[in-house]
Amino acid sequence: MKRTMGALLALGLMAGTAQAAPTAAQKSEFYAVCMGIAQNAELCGCKADAAMDLIDERFMGVVIASMKGAAPKSADYQAYNQYVARSNQICKPNY
Repeated sequence: MKRTMGALLALGLMAGTAQAAPTAAQKSEFYAVCMGIAQNAELCGCKADAAMDLIDERFMGVVIASMKGAAPKSADYQAYNQYVARSNQICKPNY
């Protein structure tokens, strides 16, 4: 039951039931951090665009912190993994 609820919560997060969309400043920070890691403008642009559609403002903070080396909190771990998988599906055809 916990697993099902976690999956539903994560899917709800990615399906647009989020509270507030990520900000333009967060998108810029995401891109800058990604470029520091990947040094691939096309990939980082795709990932930044995908994040704007897949996650909310709070979760964008989780993703950016993770990109900087912080581990997601246990409550966010499943949703984080699903976000990564979904953004990889969206951006993979281009790379």
